[in-house]
Amino acid sequence: MMNTKFLKSLIFFFLLFAGKDGFAQSKYQKDFVEFWTDINHHYAYLEQQKIDWNKVREIYEPQAEKIRTDSAFIGLLEQVLNELHNGHSSLNTNLNSSNRLIPSGADLYVEKVNNKYIIKDLRKGFGADLSGLKIGMEVTLFNGKPIEPQLKKFLPRFTTGPNPEMYQYALDMLFAGTHDTEREITVIGEGKEKVFAPVTYGNSGELLYSKVLHKNTAYIKINNSLGKNDLIAAFDQTLDSLFQYRNLIIDLTETPGGGNSTVARAIMGRFTDKQLPYQMHEFDEKEYQTKRHWVEYVTPRKEIYTGNVYLLVGHWTGSMGEGIAIGFDGMQRAKIIGTKMAGLIGAISNFQLTETKIGFQFPTERLYHINGTPREQFVPGIRTAHIEATIQKAREIE
Repeated sequence: MMNTKFLKSLIFFFLLFAGKDGFAQSKYQKDFVEFWTDINHHYAYLEQQKIDWNKVREIYEPQAEKIRTDSAFIGLLEQVLNELHNGHSSLNTNLNSSNRLIPSGADLYVEKVNNKYIIKDLRKGFGADLSGLKIGMEVTLFNGKPIEPQLKKFLPRFTTGPNPEMYQYALDMLFAGTHDTEREITVIGEGKEKVFAPVTYGNSGELLYSKVLHKNTAYIKINNSLGKNDLIAAFDQTLDSLFQYRNLIIDLTETPGGGNSTVARAIMGRFTDKQLPYQMHEFDEKEYQTKRHWVEYVTPRKEIYTGNVYLLVGHWTGSMGEGIAIGFDGMQRAKIIGTKMAGLIGAISNFQLTETKIGFQFPTERLYHINGTPREQFVPGIRTAHIEATIQKAREIE
């Protein structure tokens, strides 16, 4: 007969072994580990952003043990993504209470200046702009509460000393708001407080818009459609009708959703008569401690426009829009006018968790201007303070 004490010890070690080996893990615990591991192995900017990813696991893995619903798990993953503090990492699903994605879900750009929160830019035709908010206004409250304490939700927890990029990310996320709550933004002017309640409006359904500014200059605005291959034919048709103008302005200030390189190369291919490099890629082969580098090229296509080209960019020029900007600049084929861009890092890849089937994406390749400047650090040659100044510069082109 088996000794009772020995039997108890055997049961104890079995349970301990089972817990460590994952037999007792919930699907949320398994998927958290998979989520953390995918980012640990493939995220391209952990070193560049100085992210302590092991610390992130220490903070959030114990929380995963308590998760019992998909909605709670989605909320946890959203918190983990804040540790990456860049809008180019996201889930493919969300809750009504989830934050809007940035920059595509944002309509104003606020910076902290001398301990005041100042509206530095507005997205034309969207809720903040249409509600009456103005560039230069000082914001005192968001949804009736002081701003500073609300930023804590979005600041990375792996560090107690957030850098400017982390802080700006938190501001952008806060003012984008959540899907289920109407925003109230309180500003002060002439000694009085006033409350605005902007409603976020959707993007234009048009692929692009064009007009003639004057006898020498034509204008094409691309409406957040850089991910739609139909834009290629629409752009070709529009450009073909504007060859008589010596100046062409291409407006990318409303392209926050990114796109694909096929569309980008098709557009740029109308402006060069020879094959030219436009973007450099870098990919870590972590298993072998090596790196892959390659250069992406633009190839001439159809009739080439040879006039002067001016590219307008801004805080809502994101991802592939940023790629087109550094491409035109690298090919020395356009003057770039505007503010700093959205600063979305890298080229993204898609993943899916095994148990919950939640999809997510994050940057797995680093991207550079052909002169070696990281794409997210590119500064327009003609720098402006905000979209209104950018438009004024465009009007001055003769």
